[in-house]
Amino acid sequence: MMEQQMRVREETRIPRPPVVRVLQCLLFGYLITGALLLLLAGLLYKMQLSEQLVSIGIIVIYVVSALISGYIAGKKAGNKKYLWGLLQGGLYFAVLLLMTLVVKRSVSDFGSNLVTTFLLCTGSGMLGGMLA
Repeated sequence: MMEQQMRVREETRIPRPPVVRVLQCLLFGYLITGALLLLLAGLLYKMQLSEQLVSIGIIVIYVVSALISGYIAGKKAGNKKYLWGLLQGGLYFAVLLLMTLVVKRSVSDFGSNLVTTFLLCTGSGMLGGMLA
């Protein structure tokens, strides 16, 4: 009886649109970012890290978060995984840029490394998609 109900559920399951899957992966990537930034803040508080180490930590967090969200997007996509990972990394960067513009009203701090950050986010997202 239970097996039959499970089979019916799987057969009638409506696939989620790609937009929903992409937004889910993006949200998960930012949840990872938030958790890792909290960890970095704790390390900064306890160990009084230098500004250079904090900057490196933030870049590593960007790369890891985009990589994981690209991996998840690739797993959910099924085919052309690298493109879904690339899209995920690009959207991750776009949200970062948008948040910087909203909070700081300019990209002056972000601007000097704008291209580098874009390449790191999109590249790591694409790599995550390839590894999926």
